[in-house]
Amino acid sequence: MPPCWLAQCQSSLARCQRRRGATATNVPVIPSEAVPNFFKNPPGIYPGENMGIATDSKGNIYVYQRANETRLFQYKPQGVFVREIGRGNYAAGFAHSVRVDAEDNVWIVDEGSNMIVKFSPAGKVLMTLGRRDDPVDMLDDMPGQGAFHGRNAPYRFGRETDVAFDQQGNIFVTDGYDDARVVKYDKNGRFIKAVGTRGSGNLQFNTPHSIATDFQGNVYVGDRGNARVQVLDNNLNWKANYTNVGSPWAVCVSGGPGPKNPGKQYLFVSNSWPDGAPAASAAFTGEVYKMELDGTIIGKFGQAGKAPGELATLHQMDCRDPNVIYTAEINDWRSQKILLKAPPTNPSGQKKQERP
Repeated sequence: MPPCWLAQCQSSLARCQRRRGATATNVPVIPSEAVPNFFKNPPGIYPGENMGIATDSKGNIYVYQRANETRLFQYKPQGVFVREIGRGNYAAGFAHSVRVDAEDNVWIVDEGSNMIVKFSPAGKVLMTLGRRDDPVDMLDDMPGQGAFHGRNAPYRFGRETDVAFDQQGNIFVTDGYDDARVVKYDKNGRFIKAVGTRGSGNLQFNTPHSIATDFQGNVYVGDRGNARVQVLDNNLNWKANYTNVGSPWAVCVSGGPGPKNPGKQYLFVSNSWPDGAPAASAAFTGEVYKMELDGTIIGKFGQAGKAPGELATLHQMDCRDPNVIYTAEINDWRSQKILLKAPPTNPSGQKKQERP
């Protein structure tokens, strides 16, 4: 199995450009700056590929990363290292994302083991979804590899990618590389519904890579291979496509999970610089779009690159506070805290969506 970005760009660079370049024009730039040297690791802790990042209600930050081992780290709101959670747990094979729910439970999504694990705030395992393949079946299959199967099994995944929660605690999973669907479970992990097959039509997916929900229960799916965000209702019925912001590696909705209405919410979508950081792709990827929930673009920030404030393959982001964006990046083995300044005075108003 080729790396993430190659799976979408196998035929040619031109094909890659068509799929990944955003079509939105005249989008205002939101001024932003990175907090220098924000994350502080103790001796002996070395970051690898930062795959997932999330915050809890107290401002603590969680980073799920791939290095010599797959590891989950917690940091204080000031960026100081606190602890490692669940080292050596059975599901830690090849990190993909991390999320925090309304009770500050921490969820890891691991595409190498095909498992999702729910940790309590104290680090105790509370729930698992999915299961690791039998060892004999993994002898010739390195973590993160495998073939597309589309088996649509209620309690099995195929390199799942992300997880989200609604106000009732229902669980939504994007699944993933070896399947092409979105799955809904209740708060206790009981299967409710799955939708999706591989393709480019509505309720079809090509590497559903990221997922988020809003306060009303709508579901936003980063349909990366189809270069769009698909919007579903809470019962996983199709509502709209947002097709003008490139290839959405990461999506998030501001406000954070929880029963309290967070007020106005925004959708953030990353058209990320592809994995491996190919030089030619830097010209048409790397930015993050801030949007109204109806798909109207407010502005964008960031560009492909490895300097502070640039984005070196943004794989997941946290936008609990819409003016403070945390990024997990692959190619520079880092995470960043990025501050957004005053929004642009003349939003583009661009909106491109498809409805029934």
